[in-house]
Amino acid sequence: MLAVKPRNSPKLLLFDFDGVIVDSLHVYSKAVKWCLERIGKPLISSTEDYLNLFEENFYEALERRGVDLTAFLTALKEYSTLVNYYENVNVIPGILPVLEELSHNNILAIISSNSRGAIERIFSRFSVGKFFKSIMGSDDSYSKKNKMEKLMAVYGISKNDTLYIGDTAGDIREGKLAGVITVGVAWGWHPKDRLENVKPDYIVNSPEELLKLPVFDQIK
Repeated sequence: MLAVKPRNSPKLLLFDFDGVIVDSLHVYSKAVKWCLERIGKPLISSTEDYLNLFEENFYEALERRGVDLTAFLTALKEYSTLVNYYENVNVIPGILPVLEELSHNNILAIISSNSRGAIERIFSRFSVGKFFKSIMGSDDSYSKKNKMEKLMAVYGISKNDTLYIGDTAGDIREGKLAGVITVGVAWGWHPKDRLENVKPDYIVNSPEELLKLPVFDQIK
C-alpha cells in the first residue's frame, strides 16, 4: 500500500526578490542602464529594453548581447558607491503577512539575480529576512535553475514539493528547466499576459492568492 503524505507536508517555496518581494524596477532599470553605458554597451534606452533582458536568464541575456559580465559587475559596484539606491526600494504591499503565514509550515528561500549583499541590505530596512532560511543571489550562481537544484538538495525536498515564485518570463522558464512548480505573480516586472505566454503552473494576482494555491491542499 502506498504511503499517504499528510495534507500539510512542508513545501520549499523559492521566491524571486525584485518585483516579487520588493518594488524595485525603477531603481534597477536605472542602475543597469548606467552600468551598461559605463562599459560601452548602451543596450537600454527604455524600461522595455530592460524588461526584455528578463525573457531569459538575465546574465545569459547580457552575454548574448556581447556584455562582459566581469566589467558589468565592476561597474555595478562603482554605481553602488555613488547612489544609495537601496533607500528607494519598498516592500510589495500585502506581502509581509503572507510570508509570515507561509513560513509557519514551509521552508522559504530567496533565489535572485541580485547579489546576496544587496538583498540583505534591503532586508535590514524591513522585517522580511526573518521569514527566509536561505538567500541565493548572483554571488552563488548566475543560473537560477542551478540554485533551485542546490536548495532542493540542501533541504531534501522533491521537485513536486518545490515552488518557484517569480515575476518574469525568464523566472518561469528557469523554474520549468528545474522541474519545479512555477508560479507567476502579476504584480511584478512582467505583466500577466507576458507571463501567460510561458505557461506557468499558476498565476496569482495578489500576494494573498499565494495562500490559496491548490498545492497546499494536495495529498501526494
